[in-house]
Amino acid sequence: MNRLFGTDGIRGVADNFPLDTQTVAAIGASLARRYQEKLGRPPRLITGRDTRESGERLDAAFHAGASSAGAMIESAGVITTPGVAYLTKEFNFDAGTVISASHNPFEDNGIKIFLPSGQKLDEETERLIERDIEAATANSSSMTQAGLHSTRVDEFHKAYTDHLASAFRELDLKNMRIAVDCANGAACEFAPKVLRTLGADVTAIHDRPNGRNINLDCGSLHLEGVRQLVLDTGSSVGVAFDGDSDRALFIDERGNIVDGDAVLWILGCLFKDQGLLKNNTVVATVMSNIGLEIAFASRGIKLVRAAVGDKFVLDELLKTGSELGGEQSGHIIVPEQSLVGDGIMTALFTLRAIKTSGKKLSELTAGFVRYPQVLINVKVKEKRPFNSVSNVAALSGEIENELDGKGRLLLRYSGTENLARVMIEGQDQLVIESQARRLADVISEALG
Repeated sequence: MNRLFGTDGIRGVADNFPLDTQTVAAIGASLARRYQEKLGRPPRLITGRDTRESGERLDAAFHAGASSAGAMIESAGVITTPGVAYLTKEFNFDAGTVISASHNPFEDNGIKIFLPSGQKLDEETERLIERDIEAATANSSSMTQAGLHSTRVDEFHKAYTDHLASAFRELDLKNMRIAVDCANGAACEFAPKVLRTLGADVTAIHDRPNGRNINLDCGSLHLEGVRQLVLDTGSSVGVAFDGDSDRALFIDERGNIVDGDAVLWILGCLFKDQGLLKNNTVVATVMSNIGLEIAFASRGIKLVRAAVGDKFVLDELLKTGSELGGEQSGHIIVPEQSLVGDGIMTALFTLRAIKTSGKKLSELTAGFVRYPQVLINVKVKEKRPFNSVSNVAALSGEIENELDGKGRLLLRYSGTENLARVMIEGQDQLVIESQARRLADVISEALG
């Protein structure tokens, strides 16, 4: 069968394969059996979910399957993805599972499985689970009827909230007005509470989930609402989470967007000034703006690029022993605190930078100049390596010479569609638009 696990677990339309209740139950049963084989005892598992309407029934199906295979399993109810990762380690569970589709619309859902370390499930076990799903029979349908084991939800929620507040206990947010967009998702209970515990004056929007409004014209993909709230309330900062709260984007006091690249710049400079950037390296992805690389170089900080996806950022962080990494999307990882991106923690780190420096958020982004960027998608019939297509390789080399180290060309194929992506960054918008169109035309002629 085709691979079900991508870089961020399993994702798809809820109630359709592989996110129908029967298959989710089979996934739960498979995970329990595989861990039983590995550990020689019944595994201890924990689950959590975001606010979308399909979450509870898929959570129940996973519990039914895992229980049928002998697992001892608990649900933390509606909680953030990093919350489940934290609880997995803190309460000595063998694995944690999140039922969430992150920033996707409510019709979708997904499954992410974490180890106690915070790392994603290893690929070998993912392949075994996929094999088990392929071999599953209709007998698994009887497993979807069991209820959730959710007697400790309040305990789990308190533990995660206390953990966040305790990690930043010295952060005094009194007299700081903060606008928060909870995306009608998992952040609703936790983000305002943690910020208020630290003394902030919080105005929250999109904090009334109904199962269908998660990410709907709100959250980190739709910043208009929180931007207007910042301006209307005179807030020092606005923060917007996605549906499962593993990422955060910001609005400064002037109404400007502060994305993940800008957050990496702010935290990278803060960590360096505090002697916390031991190897003077920050990990980003191939999509991070070249302006970030140039800005870091001016501070003696090296930018290492990983493939797109928090899994690859984490792999590079662990490989290089670096202290900070993340993506443009606002998914930031600080390994000393957690191997999982946590939007609320990202907000707290950013607020700490504001308080420590005594500067406004807009002032902290100074020094990072974002270069113009052009992205063109080209339909292709085949995905041959670009360097094996002579005219594409020749024009790419020509454009690289034109950029002369003051820009960047990135060619890659979409992982899910028959598209080639041409991305060019440089100092002049008109020049890079012309370069991108020339290259897109050549790719279309050769591969379209």
